[in-house]
Amino acid sequence: MAGRRNKKEVMISSADSIKKSNQLSTAKLNQGLTLNQMQLLSYAIYATQQDGSTTFIKADFEKKFGLGEYRTEHAKVDAQRILSIQAGFEDLENDTFEYWNVFRKMKYDKGTFTFLWDPEITPHILDLKDKYVLTDLTITANFKSGFSWTLYDYLRGLYGCWYVSLTKEALMKLFGVEDKKSYQSNTGKLKQAVLDVAISEINEFTELDVKYEEIKQGRSIVGFKLLWSTGKGVHKASQKQMDILRSIVDAVFGDALMYAGINDKTNRERAMQIVRDFQHMKHYFLRPEVGLTADKASELARKASEDLDELNDLLEAEGIEQLEVKGAVPLFNWLGDL
Repeated sequence: MAGRRNKKEVMISSADSIKKSNQLSTAKLNQGLTLNQMQLLSYAIYATQQDGSTTFIKADFEKKFGLGEYRTEHAKVDAQRILSIQAGFEDLENDTFEYWNVFRKMKYDKGTFTFLWDPEITPHILDLKDKYVLTDLTITANFKSGFSWTLYDYLRGLYGCWYVSLTKEALMKLFGVEDKKSYQSNTGKLKQAVLDVAISEINEFTELDVKYEEIKQGRSIVGFKLLWSTGKGVHKASQKQMDILRSIVDAVFGDALMYAGINDKTNRERAMQIVRDFQHMKHYFLRPEVGLTADKASELARKASEDLDELNDLLEAEGIEQLEVKGAVPLFNWLGDL
């Protein structure tokens, strides 16, 4: 059955995203990890998927998740913990399971992490051409609870579904709290401290809208039916798109006096109107605090290219040497190549 849809729109940055197979997303990969350890694991996947690298710098990791100082003693504890993790492919309701090691080695030396993946894991994070889960790390960086990350990964791995029913015991296993006695004896605490926290953050920061229904036997809560719908992911403009747009705008402004010197009144007024259009673009769309979608950046780039062509035609009519922006700034197929 197809998943339900909602009207939420969330900006997604492909450049800041990681891919995991659906199977790996529903695995108990994050069980028992702190939020920082989940972030460390995800950043290792991110580094590998960017350029095949098996190293990354601590400062880059801190910047990606908006962390404060990530001290060596923290790195030591976290590296040891994620070195021990296994991917657990389990049937949460039945007595079946399979575990794989995730890493063979994890090293930290003066601000640099080095790691070695287990060969069984690499097919789940590399060369994913069919079904996979795309996770934007700028979205998950908003999570303050590791329970949110665990549930978000799990639900998105159930692609095409819109509900799942879990016993209380299965839900506790999913979150890695099955040994916590207070949750075993008090379902209200489990809901308040784990499930409600995760759902609240997911609903606030992601494209999912999640709720749950209690499954009861008599007056006792024996399980939960999780229900969710999926909103629309709107892709963020790439850095390449933004850099090229700014290059064209800067080149036009750099030669504004040239257009003002065009002798033909009609051509001069047209040229200055185009410059004003570029000024409007810069003021309203190219400010750091404005987040452009990829589609909007493509639209602006197409117009910038057409306006630049027209400016060159006006310069040619005036007998003035044309701008060399096209040679210096490659103009791509804005919808296809970026």
